[in-house]
Amino acid sequence: MKIHILRDRATAEQVSDMLAEYGSLIKLAVDVKRHVVAGGGEWHADCETELFKDGSQQENIWGANWLPNTKTVEFEALINIRPRQNNRTQVIQNPGLRKQIEQIVRYVFEET
Repeated sequence: MKIHILRDRATAEQVSDMLAEYGSLIKLAVDVKRHVVAGGGEWHADCETELFKDGSQQENIWGANWLPNTKTVEFEALINIRPRQNNRTQVIQNPGLRKQIEQIVRYVFEET
């Protein structure tokens, strides 16, 4: 299980490492305050743990998936169930938060 902490654009080698677990998608945890992404591994919680170690706070971390073949961001993860933050499902409900996460993920994974 290879998880990368990304503060800038991902390299082809990093993307390849992160795709090793599932082949067509990369599980992510995104710190919306620090604009840091952890990607790879089996569970979103694995990525979340790496962001904790890197100094992130839980209220700023949200789970997503990146599908490189279709350049799609998905907003569903168990770590997103947060009643205290008005998110009672695995899917991120707040459209503004989704937009912010998508911008961060696209910056990290899409070519310029």
